[in-house]
Amino acid sequence: MSILLVYATVEGQTGKVADAVQEQLRTMGCEFEVMNTAEKTAPVTFKGVDKVILAAPVHERRHPETFEVFLTAHRQELQKCETLLLSVSLSAAFPEGMEEAKEYVTELKMRTELDPSAEVLVAGAVRSRHYDYYATQVLRHVVLRDQDYNPAVDEHEFTDWEALAIEVAKFTGADERVS
Repeated sequence: MSILLVYATVEGQTGKVADAVQEQLRTMGCEFEVMNTAEKTAPVTFKGVDKVILAAPVHERRHPETFEVFLTAHRQELQKCETLLLSVSLSAAFPEGMEEAKEYVTELKMRTELDPSAEVLVAGAVRSRHYDYYATQVLRHVVLRDQDYNPAVDEHEFTDWEALAIEVAKFTGADERVS
């Protein structure tokens, strides 16, 4: 099976997610290619690709522009493959944010006219070193909705790596047990 992993990252967490997926695919013995949509002129081919894993973060209710442009430009090729969308957001870290995290995916699908075969909402991370005072306040009072976590104090990763590995294994059809 040949897999194309396409991702975008802003603060690094989705890059970390892409790295974890690559390691899992390598361990499972899958053939795969990786593309970061920030590399706008990188050649991409869908020849021989059976499945595509798409991973991108959400910031201010949107996935990165380069990611959305890629999905739109390659919509026809993507629709011929099984696709798994990994939408990474802080909203997905909390039960009360899941509905909003689903809205991000709905909005992405409306803008790109791409309907992935499967979707997984992945909890993101707080990278405090990237935020100014205003961004920290928005994060704390709007995004995290006064959760018992202070983003001004330190960074925190909410990603459930085991759950992510299980979803990737399901999508790829791997018989391996993920522990």
